[in-house]
Amino acid sequence: MILSRPQEECGIFGIFNHPEASNLTYLGLYALQHRGQEACGIVSSDGYALHGHRSMGLVADVFGNHEIFKELPGRAAIGHVRYSTTGKSVIENTQPLQVDYSRGSIAVAHNGNIVNAQIIRAELEAYGSIFQSSMDTEIIVHLLATSRRDSLVERIIAALDQIEGAYSLLFLTETRMVAIRDPRGFRPLCIGKLGASYVVASESCALDLIEAEYIRELEPGEMIVIDKDGLKSMMPWKKADPTPCIFEFVYFARPDSYIFGKNVYMVRKEMGRQLAREHNVEADIVIAVPDSGVPAAMGYAEEAGLPFELGLIRNHYIGRTFIEPQQSIRHFGVKIKLNPIREVLEGKRVVVIDDSIVRGTTSRKIVKMLRHAGAKEVHVRISSPPTNCPCYYGIDTPNRKELISASHSVEEVKKYITADSLGYLSHLGLMKSVGTEYDSYCTACFTGDYPIHFPNMGVDPQMDLFNKEEQ
Repeated sequence: MILSRPQEECGIFGIFNHPEASNLTYLGLYALQHRGQEACGIVSSDGYALHGHRSMGLVADVFGNHEIFKELPGRAAIGHVRYSTTGKSVIENTQPLQVDYSRGSIAVAHNGNIVNAQIIRAELEAYGSIFQSSMDTEIIVHLLATSRRDSLVERIIAALDQIEGAYSLLFLTETRMVAIRDPRGFRPLCIGKLGASYVVASESCALDLIEAEYIRELEPGEMIVIDKDGLKSMMPWKKADPTPCIFEFVYFARPDSYIFGKNVYMVRKEMGRQLAREHNVEADIVIAVPDSGVPAAMGYAEEAGLPFELGLIRNHYIGRTFIEPQQSIRHFGVKIKLNPIREVLEGKRVVVIDDSIVRGTTSRKIVKMLRHAGAKEVHVRISSPPTNCPCYYGIDTPNRKELISASHSVEEVKKYITADSLGYLSHLGLMKSVGTEYDSYCTACFTGDYPIHFPNMGVDPQMDLFNKEEQ
């Protein structure tokens, strides 16, 4: 798989006590489609049994036939959209993962990555556990099934006591739904209400779509249990310093979402303003690499006193060309996705704003495309610091040797992408833009400072823990 930029991880959605639980979960997943486009699934509960439907593909394609919802009865449901960060892209790895075991049935949807997954899996297999998938999520199910604790809550706590990493989780049984955010709060997870129903989602935009009232985010390390008696919150794990993922603000979350105490659109716009303060340049217009670069470009243009123009138009109705096997197809991937407007660009000194540079190949093609459309100068501005290190907490970044900023200076990257100038938002500027809702964020992709160590791995965490080509 060839990645031109970091890929979305996963999105989860759940609703309890609603007569149209599965239909609303479908809509919630639709709103979270940006977080994963490989596969999706829904598991519902009718109070007596779990019912599931999962498939490869986009939400609208998998659940386009509304007859499917007759197979998903009940007043509770959880759903998942997936982009694989561990485990191959096959139907066996589609979530929510649903199993029957000695204490009943349970389904789980997971956003994140378990960094000690290989160790735990090897131990479980040594004691006879048989795995049906290559997902790290299945480890949690095996730990639950082998636990001798009495209650479901105790079994979940005991299972999660053994894992390290990033996880926002939804569990569904015949009679209850459980939502959990890991003690460091790497991934977003919020809760809302729709009448008498409780709703949990990765991002608040999913609540907006079904007109649910946003209540709050789950706290890092919080577990919420929802059943016929209502909602119960607990904090069963030792308190840790929260380190939510800064890249959610930079790229992954939808601009209309509210995460980590902030509106994503407003944060990205401030990133653009700060970028203009740090790397202003004489130019005629500011354009964005759509869609994630648009708010930052608007902020840059405002701060720099330059007109913001739509110089690149994105085609939203294309397949994921970067996974096609033919190199000849990949070569045209950027041209298929983006098209320049010559009348906007011709003869102009252009500032083009993007959220990140990963390998540099896409940026290089964009710069050449803008020049071919008549741009007199092309000044590239990036609304985040250089991406130097891979992520092991649920984002599919290339390994370090493939990250251009890990081995090249800013001047060398500028020459490679053929830009007239290149400027990145500083680390301090990024933190100023995000604000102080949390004392610290996970910035490992920029700094190599990993909040969670990799126990017993015997390797440098900046090296590859997983075979990225198999992901």
